[in-house]
Amino acid sequence: MARYDIDPDLECGLVTLADPASRGFAGGLIQDEFDIDSPWHHHDMHQLQYAFEGSMELEDGEGRHLLPRSLAGWIPAGTRHRNSLHRISSVSVLLAPDCVPEPGEGVRILRVSPLMREMIAEAARWPLGAALDATGQAFFAAFARLCGEWIADRAPLTLPTTPDPVLGIALAAVRADPAGCRMDDAARAAGLSERSLRRRCQAQLGMGWDEYRRRARLLVSIEALTESERSIAQVAADVGFESQSAFARAFRRLTGEAPQAFRAAARRRG
Repeated sequence: MARYDIDPDLECGLVTLADPASRGFAGGLIQDEFDIDSPWHHHDMHQLQYAFEGSMELEDGEGRHLLPRSLAGWIPAGTRHRNSLHRISSVSVLLAPDCVPEPGEGVRILRVSPLMREMIAEAARWPLGAALDATGQAFFAAFARLCGEWIADRAPLTLPTTPDPVLGIALAAVRADPAGCRMDDAARAAGLSERSLRRRCQAQLGMGWDEYRRRARLLVSIEALTESERSIAQVAADVGFESQSAFARAFRRLTGEAPQAFRAAARRRG
């Protein structure tokens, strides 16, 4: 396992990841089992980062985001960011700036379709820094074209994180069991009163405790909706909602779509 002890507040500037003189216009970077809180940096290539197992954290000037298996992070070339990867299986795909004509500005959180997931996995066949054969060139040309569609469909469903280690313990308790974790459970795990926990959530996350837990449950539901055949009612119960109608209201309020419509759209993208 690669463990890197680096000051996460350090400003590293440009990080190229591979020699620009010898790398192709695109490539994959396997980051399995990295254990790192990266410093602030940017790349001269676009980056699509995804965790196949576990979750990673990604931060830019607009805030911090937790990325479970249902979400990926799109980082346009030149975007200042930092990320945390701890003992997870992940891959980044790097693309030259001219490959994607409209990359957008700032980090974007993307919903991961089955097609995107399979193509990110396949990209590891051509490591960043190696010459691309004809198949690799054709593959990444198609990948870049699809990125134009994927980044236009950014996900509204993100979960903020915090550098506060005490609040982080409480939030981790929710993420570990979003359906069953109660506020007193999380507060006790972090050594906080419920009142202090509420205050810290509002001050540091910009949302209350109840909203955080609701979003954590909805994040879990996305993977169930897109990767299983469970009914909407079963998904709602599994993630801790008291009824299918309450789940549907919360899901629509955050995503703008009903759960069934979200599932159908994800399958069309796949």
